[in-house]
Amino acid sequence: MNSKLMIASFLFIALATACNNEEKTAEASTEATTPNYKEEAVRYLGDSANMIGWLVYDANNQAKRPAVIVVPEWWGLNDYPKKRARQLAELGYVAMAIDVYGDGKTADNPDSAQAYATPFYMNPAKAKARIDAAIAQLKTNPMVDGSNVAAIGYCFGGGVLLNTARLGTDLKGVVSFHGSLIGTPANKDLLKTAILVCHGAADTFVPAEEITIFKKQMDSIGAKYTFKSYDSAKHAFTNPVATETGQRFNIPVAYNAAADTASWNDMKVFLGELFGAKK
Repeated sequence: MNSKLMIASFLFIALATACNNEEKTAEASTEATTPNYKEEAVRYLGDSANMIGWLVYDANNQAKRPAVIVVPEWWGLNDYPKKRARQLAELGYVAMAIDVYGDGKTADNPDSAQAYATPFYMNPAKAKARIDAAIAQLKTNPMVDGSNVAAIGYCFGGGVLLNTARLGTDLKGVVSFHGSLIGTPANKDLLKTAILVCHGAADTFVPAEEITIFKKQMDSIGAKYTFKSYDSAKHAFTNPVATETGQRFNIPVAYNAAADTASWNDMKVFLGELFGAKK
């Protein structure tokens, strides 16, 4: 082989090797940026009870980022709050749907749900202790920016969150979807949390006078809150199975797709403003 041919051969091999390395680098970069969502049960103690949370996150995102807790309806930690945790993870957050009742208990009828939920309505400090335990557990996760933790709650979960916020829990913001509004008193020395309330205008579980009282209480202490009301939306308007549940148990709950979408978008704006560019 003459010298010119040898040089050409070496150049071809070098070029091919470089191209191959570039392709491998591109593939590795793509793998790193493509979301890889993981879900896992998280066990911890809350108020001396065994709690089982459901954590969802993008394993390919190594940066610390904001986290959002999901507090379920009075049915407990079933598939619905887990679905919401997945959606939050898709927005870039670390999300954990939490077990308020302990031992992963869930209810499949209103009587059982009422029995499970009543102790937490009657004793808001008990609910706060369990939510605080979930917050503490979440902050131990190396992916979580501990200064940026919020929570969202549905029905029972929304009311419990508002009570907890008024008791001074360590959350940057809370979002209540079709939750009760009145419970713990408004105290400017305790309430430091930004609040978004997503309310169904046709929710018979939350009378107009309760809304008026809630707003007066919040205004009286200069609370940072936003109240959104969605036309024709009944109680549980975000849950796709609410209409079927209402018919089965003869209770005034129903799904409302428009209100579901609008409230979720309002939540996204709220969380985006709450966390700023740290997401």
